[in-house]
Amino acid sequence: MQVSAPHFPIVNSTSFFRELPAATRPHLSTELRKFRSETRSWLAQLYYTDARLHYEVWNLGEHRGKMEIGLHFESRDRTTNDRYLAGFQRHMIEVKAKLGEDWEAEPWEKGWTKVYATIEREAFTEDYLERVARQLAGAMAVLQPIFEDVQMNRVASTTARTRRR
Repeated sequence: MQVSAPHFPIVNSTSFFRELPAATRPHLSTELRKFRSETRSWLAQLYYTDARLHYEVWNLGEHRGKMEIGLHFESRDRTTNDRYLAGFQRHMIEVKAKLGEDWEAEPWEKGWTKVYATIEREAFTEDYLERVARQLAGAMAVLQPIFEDVQMNRVASTTARTRRR
């Protein structure tokens, strides 16, 4: 009879989010592993060039029993955030087909926008860390090519407008 290893709790939320970026890297392609990260006691943010445009795992609180996994557009320029949102809204059939029907793209507070899903919040164990890291990596693998496509189209449209002047 094989006995499974116990799933020990990680000390707390701070430790969970501090460990999440490193736990996510092995599940990504070599190119996508090159992210930078910032963590706080209630969230982890992973980004490539602009920290305001980032992937985020956010603890919505024990009372809600949920965590959010998403790509957040938190530029100070509302128009930039709206353009990313519009770009992703055109791809939501693809996003939902690959990541699940619970993924949404919508405006948020402060003129920010996001593409996200919520998951059940569980005890902060090594097993839960691994499952969240895999889900985040899966989301990044699907969303990053769309993000880059939307970003290129944004740059191209800005360049075209500049040339017309």
